[in-house]
Amino acid sequence: MPRSIATEFGIRRLLGVLACGSLLCVLVVCANAGAAGSLQAKVEAARAQAASLASDLQAKQGELAAAQGQAAEAAAREEQLSGLLASGQERAAALSDKVAGSEHHLALEKGHLRRARQALSQRLVAIYESGSPSTASVVLASSDFEELSARTEYLKQIENSDTALADRVEQVRNEVSRQLKLVAATKARVDAYNARLAAARSQISAVRQSAESSASELQSLAAARQASLATLKSNIGGWVSDIQAAKAAAAERATASEARTEVDRWLGGPYSIPSYIVMCESGGNYSAVNPSSGAGGAYQILPSTWQLYGGQGAPQDGSKAEQDAIAAEIWADSGSSAWVCG
Repeated sequence: MPRSIATEFGIRRLLGVLACGSLLCVLVVCANAGAAGSLQAKVEAARAQAASLASDLQAKQGELAAAQGQAAEAAAREEQLSGLLASGQERAAALSDKVAGSEHHLALEKGHLRRARQALSQRLVAIYESGSPSTASVVLASSDFEELSARTEYLKQIENSDTALADRVEQVRNEVSRQLKLVAATKARVDAYNARLAAARSQISAVRQSAESSASELQSLAAARQASLATLKSNIGGWVSDIQAAKAAAAERATASEARTEVDRWLGGPYSIPSYIVMCESGGNYSAVNPSSGAGGAYQILPSTWQLYGGQGAPQDGSKAEQDAIAAEIWADSGSSAWVCG
């Protein structure tokens, strides 16, 4: 059927707009689908990483609790050792005072010993020089009995004094020896106790430093894991929102796409040329014949054109495959201008 240039231009413009709109819609939907799929993959990976971080964080928190427990035990031990140190320092001060007292007493006893030794030495020299008086000389020298008794008593006192002096010297010597041993033992005890105090101080320092270092390191690791987990959760939330938005947009476009299904059916289909042309020309009937022009088949091809493109017999008698093939060649050469409905 004849048609005006304006009508043909309007139809072609409409078809072009519809075709471009359909293509754009397909591209946008594909892009959104691809973006949603990529975001979904990121979400799944982030969730797996978050689960791993959460498990690691739980383990680190357990280790941190253990380290904090060790630190608390170390603090209790430090307090206990501090008490021992204070007690030990008091004991060391008492022992030092005792050592000082022993040394002072030893100095006094050494003075006594020195004086006793001098007195004994002088007495021995005097006995040696004068000779020891005998009982006979005392009797002969006495004028009467009273003088004899006095001289005898005096002699006895001298002998007792000499014996006492010798005993005193021995006693002082023994006391000095005992005091020396006591001072040496006391000093040894002070030295040993001071050594234990030094070891306790070292133990306190080592335990405290180890516990504090372990707790600080684990606390830093736990904080880092918590920060990473918070970042992942934030990313997941953002990606989930993007996915929901993309799905909503895709659903909206899918609804719009359903509205265009009928139009798309006319633009595409199982034919070699747009469906709307075939439907306009023959309604899709491969056996249709136009009695006025002689055009036949689904594509309403003129017999002369059919033969020109190698067709045998009448166009409406050709097989579907043959009609589709010749129609495709005509479309490739002339486009929609070869058909009235084009």
